[in-house]
Amino acid sequence: MSEILLSDPIKKLVEKMQIDEITEYYIYSKVAKGIKNDNNRKVLEKIANEEKAHSYVWKKYTNKEAKPKNLKVFWYVLISRILGFTFALKLLEKGEEAAGINYVIIAKEIPKAKEIADDEDRHEKELLGLLDEEKLKYVGSMVLGLNDALVELTGTLAGLSLAIQNTRIIALSGLITGISATLSMASSEFLSARSEGRKDALKSCTYTGIAYLFTVIILILPFLLLPPEDYLVALGIMIASVVLIIAGFNYYISIAKDLKFKRRFLEMTGISLGVAVISFGIGILVKKFLGIDI
Repeated sequence: MSEILLSDPIKKLVEKMQIDEITEYYIYSKVAKGIKNDNNRKVLEKIANEEKAHSYVWKKYTNKEAKPKNLKVFWYVLISRILGFTFALKLLEKGEEAAGINYVIIAKEIPKAKEIADDEDRHEKELLGLLDEEKLKYVGSMVLGLNDALVELTGTLAGLSLAIQNTRIIALSGLITGISATLSMASSEFLSARSEGRKDALKSCTYTGIAYLFTVIILILPFLLLPPEDYLVALGIMIASVVLIIAGFNYYISIAKDLKFKRRFLEMTGISLGVAVISFGIGILVKKFLGIDI
């Protein structure tokens, strides 16, 4: 086949696109191998084959064999195993949105580029919309557990910090409260799901309980690790942890379920920190009016 002459900037872009396409082929293929659900696996295999086909189109213009970015392949496969394939693949697509500009530039010399761009945009969004992952079915339960734990424990630990002023006693009180609240919340979710006639009541309450317990452990850790007199430092670290947990969880949800990040983040942060401030004030008042000094 005779070589197709391209300007140097376009040729470099085409070579980059070829590498990106073959890299995504390997990502989708490897993620698909770890999925048990037949429908999900077929969806990903179809996307993988489309990426491979696009890579071959670019090969006609570069006359080169493209090698995948193995580190990128490893990273996204790892994320899919830990946080779920829906999150990993939608994150991948978010990261590749900038490629749309490259398609526009390349189309000036290769008209086929626009066709490939339209094809990718249409098919990948359509196929990713078909994905059905168990983790995402229970996001509501996880939000319930996480949000309740953040509000309750943040308020409790903030109030105890001013009232008790000893990290060890604060941690002990918070741990007892947290474990009891975890069991209570999980039980409530189970009974609620059962009353609605849902067959997944046990799974639903498990996700709620895990989210709650995870939050309890993270929030109490500063009080367990720091000296007894550093209760204010522990409180500050706990508040920072609350913000990070809310940011991380809402980022996950915003990617996996295509929701707006900012509004949900500010809402959850405002509620949790607002309760902490009120509880902090209550702790001061209780200590002052009851005259209790531990």
